[in-house]
Amino acid sequence: MTKVRVYVSYKASILDPQAQAIKAATHKMGYSIVESLNVGKYFDFELDSEANMAEEKVAEIANELLANPNMETYKVEVLN
Repeated sequence: MTKVRVYVSYKASILDPQAQAIKAATHKMGYSIVESLNVGKYFDFELDSEANMAEEKVAEIANELLANPNMETYKVEVLN
């Protein structure tokens, strides 16, 4: 059993309104040291496969289903 995590977030060139709202809220709370913020999501998979194959298959899933390639980027990480 191999555990794989996929992180999906907006590309740097895409405006992230949720991140902007959180940044504004931190400033209102007095945390003016916050200069930038990124919001994303992650997906955890458990696969009945060796690590190399699991990483490859999850990358295919991320590319085809989890991330919009026009707006988002993703990173695949084998957890064990």
